[in-house]
Amino acid sequence: MLGAVLSVLLFGMLPATSFSAVDQLALRSVTVAAPLPLTGTASDLLSLPQEISASGVLIVDLESGQRLFARNAENRRSIGSLTKLMTALLITENHSMDEVVHVPKDIGKVEGSVAHLRPGGSYTVGNLLTALIVASANDAAATLAQFHSGSVDAFVVQMNERAEELGLRDTLFATPDGMDRLNQWSTAQDVSWLAQFVLRHPEIRSRMSMPQATIEDVAGRQQSLENTHQLLHDPGPVIAGKTGTTGEAGQCLLSIVQEGRREYVVVLLGSSGRYADMRMVLRALATLIV
Repeated sequence: MLGAVLSVLLFGMLPATSFSAVDQLALRSVTVAAPLPLTGTASDLLSLPQEISASGVLIVDLESGQRLFARNAENRRSIGSLTKLMTALLITENHSMDEVVHVPKDIGKVEGSVAHLRPGGSYTVGNLLTALIVASANDAAATLAQFHSGSVDAFVVQMNERAEELGLRDTLFATPDGMDRLNQWSTAQDVSWLAQFVLRHPEIRSRMSMPQATIEDVAGRQQSLENTHQLLHDPGPVIAGKTGTTGEAGQCLLSIVQEGRREYVVVLLGSSGRYADMRMVLRALATLIV
């Protein structure tokens, strides 16, 4: 992934000031992946139908950082539960998967998509991270936020601090779950960068690839979860992903696609039919020389 970051820097897509002096020294020894050889003209790296409903689109070659297609990729907008990628990143960077977390007794007040965690129950960080990513569970987001920072508000402060450290200059968080708020937004470009950071963590990437999962509390009571990304339930090139849906954000979708020897990050924001849009993207990606 460090190679991908360097490649992004070389393409002029990410400001070098986002990295510390140590990070920049480490980057000098990294070998950069070659740009992707493509069919078609050099000015049109990837052709997508106008019928795609998503108002924000970005497709990036994961290894080289090469941008293949963009539509309004720098426009600020709501991203729904794609916000949970930052929640997952903070938790994974600071906790081991076997730490035990106590669910707040008032967790039943959490709205939206939930995993129906047992109030007052106890789960490991790993089980809650699974619920957060696979089932897009808002109750898991609230539980992890309070566990890490003592309160949801304190956790949001740390989310924004981490976003600044990562150079996500067009991103602002107000919740750990992505529910609509006036002071919460990101861009397709920032979501793509965030995805590339979280994919460095096998604890997150593996969960983003699970069509189904089972979690259990420390007492051994189990719950079955289904991934909210429908394309992970079908055979095909989508190998990982995360969904996001709110009234303000519309339908949002992050997908990691494998075609041949390459992997791509696909971000769709503000869609009215994200899976139809994604299938059009997959047909376009299948035409690339890899």
